[in-house]
Amino acid sequence: MPFGIMAPSHHENGERVSERWNAVFEALSSEPRRQLIVSLLDAEANEPVPLPESAVMSNVPPDPETLRLELHHVHLPMLAELGFITWETDPLVAARGPQFDEVAVVFEAFHEVASSIPESLVVGCRRLEEEMETSADLC
Repeated sequence: MPFGIMAPSHHENGERVSERWNAVFEALSSEPRRQLIVSLLDAEANEPVPLPESAVMSNVPPDPETLRLELHHVHLPMLAELGFITWETDPLVAARGPQFDEVAVVFEAFHEVASSIPESLVVGCRRLEEEMETSADLC
């Protein structure tokens, strides 16, 4: 490291990591954002997904116009600001952003251990139900 340039302290790194984890869990605190992340996980890495349908939980269909407004004014800007997605308005689509892996890793971890997640957090979530069935079939 060049003379006079100091490496970030352990404390500074800890604060940065804490802020990123807070951002991940804030991003995942709303159903449309969770569904969008899962849809992007299911898509090819560079493939955008259509909205609002990619942000809908299949067994709980929302009012499409309300969801479109919420996506445009709340969910998409938040996810984009955090670097998790990029999005366009015409047509309304989203794609993986430069920090997508930070949020995707949470779902990948959940999917790997779906069979040990309490049913109260699985039943009704199509993706986790499928993962649970797959792991039960492997036993």
